[in-house]
Amino acid sequence: MTEFDVFEEIELFEEIDAPPDVVWDVLLEFDSYPEWNPFVRAIEGTPAKGERLRVRIAPPDARAVTFEPEVVVVEENHRLAWVGRLVVPFAFDGYHEVRLEPVADGERTRLLHRETFRGALVPLLFDRESLERGFAAMNAAIKDRAESRIAAAT
Repeated sequence: MTEFDVFEEIELFEEIDAPPDVVWDVLLEFDSYPEWNPFVRAIEGTPAKGERLRVRIAPPDARAVTFEPEVVVVEENHRLAWVGRLVVPFAFDGYHEVRLEPVADGERTRLLHRETFRGALVPLLFDRESLERGFAAMNAAIKDRAESRIAAAT
C-alpha cells in the first residue's frame, strides 16, 4: 500500500424543494456564508476554474481550519469542485464537490455533497463523524435557505 492508496470519502445527499438555479445562487453567495452556513464559515475568492479560494471550515467539535484550494470545476447550476492540499501533494489532499441534479422536471434539486481525502496523513487527520455532521448541517442550511426563497416568491 502506498500513500496514494490511503483515501476516505464522505458523500451526503439532500432533497431540496427548489430548482437547481436557486440552489446554485445560494451556493455562490460566499459573502453571506457567515450568516447561515454552520460548517463552511467563510469563502473568499472567485468561483472560476483555476482560481484559488480562501475557505474556513468549522467542523462540529473540532478545530476550525482555513485552507486555499484551487477551483477545478465550475458548471453553472450543476457542479462546483475544488482541490485542497495540506503542505505538500499526497500528504492530505481533499477533493470537494457539490453537484446539483434536477428532479421533478427541474422543480426540485438533489444535492450531492462529496469530499474525497487522499494521502499518507489521512489515517491521522480524518475525522469522519465530525465532517459528516458538518456536511449534514450545511446541506440542511442550504435546503432551508433555498426553500425559503421559493416560499417568499410565491
